[in-house]
Amino acid sequence: MKISIIKIGGNVIDYPEKLDEFLSIFAKVPGFKILVHGGGVMATRFGESMGIMPEMVDGRRITDKDTLDIVTMVYAGLISKSVVAKLQALKVNALGMSGVDGNLIRSTKRPVKEIDFGFVGDIKEVNTALLQQLLQAGLIPVVNAITHDKKGQLLNTNADSIASAIATSLAKEYPIDLYFCFNKSGVLVDEKNDQSIIPLINEDIYKELRKENVIHSGMIPKLDNAFEALKQGVQRVWIGKAENLLMAVKGKKAGTIIERQRYELY
Repeated sequence: MKISIIKIGGNVIDYPEKLDEFLSIFAKVPGFKILVHGGGVMATRFGESMGIMPEMVDGRRITDKDTLDIVTMVYAGLISKSVVAKLQALKVNALGMSGVDGNLIRSTKRPVKEIDFGFVGDIKEVNTALLQQLLQAGLIPVVNAITHDKKGQLLNTNADSIASAIATSLAKEYPIDLYFCFNKSGVLVDEKNDQSIIPLINEDIYKELRKENVIHSGMIPKLDNAFEALKQGVQRVWIGKAENLLMAVKGKKAGTIIERQRYELY
C-alpha cells in the first residue's frame, strides 16, 4: 500500500479560510494518508499575548518551560481538536494524536552544544506498527509536534522532522511520498517573488543557496528533512503551496519536487 505523509505549516493553520480550503483538499487525497501539523504561528501569537516572546535559531524554536506549556496546549489541544473536528465534518475519520499517545514517537532532549534549545526533542523511534494498525482500521492519523522521552517529559519537536521520521520509518515497508505544504509556491530564489520557484533541487544547489542566504530560516529544516528522507528510502518529496497539493499528488507541475531517481542522477 502506498502512503502519503502530508505536513501542513502554521502559516496555513492560523487562518481559518486557508485551513478549511486545505482540509477540503486533503480529504480528496486518495489512498492511505497521514497528516502532520505544528502551529508555530498560533503558538507565537498565544505566547506573545502572555508576554512570552519567541526565540528562533535557523527556523527552530528555543523551548523553555513556559514555551513548552504553550506549544503543548496549542498543538496538542486547540489545533489538533479543531483540525480533527473539521475533518470529521468532511467525512474523514481522523484521529488526533501527539507523539505521546500510543508511544507513537519517542525522542530525547536535544543535548546542549553551541545553543541550548531547551525542551526540544530529537526523534529516536517511531511506532510504525501503531500507524499501520490505524490506517488499516480506516483511521487517518493527525499527528502534532509534541513527543516524549518515555520518562515522563514532554518535548517540542519540529513538525517537519516528525513528518520526515514517520515517512522514513514507513518507507522500510511501503512506497512513501512526503509532502510539505505551506504558504509559498515552493523553494524560491527570491522569497518576495512567488514565481521564482526552483522546480527541482539537489543537495549541492541547496548548500550553495544556503551559503548565499537565499535559503534560510524555516526552509532550512524543511530541506534538511527532505534530503534525509530521500536517503532513507522515501520515493518523492514535494514542497509547495497547500492549495496545490492535489496537483502534486496527481503528478502535475507545481511547487518544488525532489525525486529519489532524479536526486541520485544529479
